Amino acid sequence: MSEDQPRLSRRSMLTTAMGAFGALALPGTAAWADEVLSPIGTDAAPSDWSRAVIDSTMKRYTPANLGGWGYTRGLYLYGQYLFHKRTGEKKYLDYIVAWYDRFIKEDGISNSFTNLDAMRSCQMLPLLYTETGKQKYKTAADQLRKKFPGYKRTSDGGMWHATSKVGQLWADGVYMAQPFLALYGKTFNDATYCYEESAKNVIVYFTHLKEPAKGLLYHAYDEDGSESWASGAGHHSKYHWARAIGWTAMTAIDLLEILPAGHPRRAGLLEVVKFLADGFKKYQDPATGRWYQIVDRGSDSKNWLETSASSMYTFMISRGVERGYLDASYKAVSDKGYAGVLQKVKVGSDGLTNITDICEGTNVGDTAYYYGRARNTNDFHGLGAFLIMNEQYMKPA
Repeated sequence: MSEDQPRLSRRSMLTTAMGAFGALALPGTAAWADEVLSPIGTDAAPSDWSRAVIDSTMKRYTPANLGGWGYTRGLYLYGQYLFHKRTGEKKYLDYIVAWYDRFIKEDGISNSFTNLDAMRSCQMLPLLYTETGKQKYKTAADQLRKKFPGYKRTSDGGMWHATSKVGQLWADGVYMAQPFLALYGKTFNDATYCYEESAKNVIVYFTHLKEPAKGLLYHAYDEDGSESWASGAGHHSKYHWARAIGWTAMTAIDLLEILPAGHPRRAGLLEVVKFLADGFKKYQDPATGRWYQIVDRGSDSKNWLETSASSMYTFMISRGVERGYLDASYKAVSDKGYAGVLQKVKVGSDGLTNITDICEGTNVGDTAYYYGRARNTNDFHGLGAFLIMNEQYMKPA
């Protein structure tokens, strides 16, 4: 808060769906997964990396031991939901529901929502309400929606990263709250407030964090400039940390999927996408197609290529080209990024997938701090980002 080039053509939608799966037994172990998931195999690369990554994760964790409420699990499960929507296989939705039902009761959710990170997992609530019709998911979504009018903001309307982080906007934060707010507005007929508020926040953050000369964003901004990391008249941090930028990139795309064509904030969101696409193209590593932990410092010997941000950048550019937001020439950038990320996904000797070089959760820091972050394997930041990217590529041509 990191071989061989694979084939790049989009794959056809999988059409074979397994039969309905009964209620999940939450206290189960890997034996539960063995009963409902097919072996992944090691003889050849899986034909569907989303399925392989999700099946591996479900073999490693039951819904009961996947982890507590937090944005990384919400990110991962949203990626699994996209896979479910493509395949229609009920067991993947059942797993998501079982995890959420640990926290969502008939009277909603018990959470004070004093920081944006706590809000990310709520992205699934309108989706689960639509899938199941269960009122408790709307009740929980309503509880978060009611928090927004009173949530602390900068003088120009940017939601603080946390109520304890006075006046601070972190690029990470927009993805944690704004896609939920926009989707809530669409699902529950609350578009006037939700569309304006969510899009305005992206644009306020962008205004404070952008570096026009590079097409990149700084990690964070402090309104009064009192933080030790706040720099110069702009009151922003000094470095372009990769995943912080990726969160903003995905947020702009998600909101453009929801806001209607005539909405006055669409132009601002399109500016974000085009601005970042130029920066991503400029700083993409030519050898691997991925992007560095500090994006514009590829020549630093301690810097390293990071997988979750590379997935996020690839997703934004690919969707941007698909929707016509970006020129078709950017497809070469996203395809190279996709190939580069797939180089970091392997099937181990145990038949389960591993995604490597994923940065752990990260705060604002200096170069030594960013370079020294753990390079995790199967960190949920990377699993979720990978699935969002891969589902973009697995759609029918």
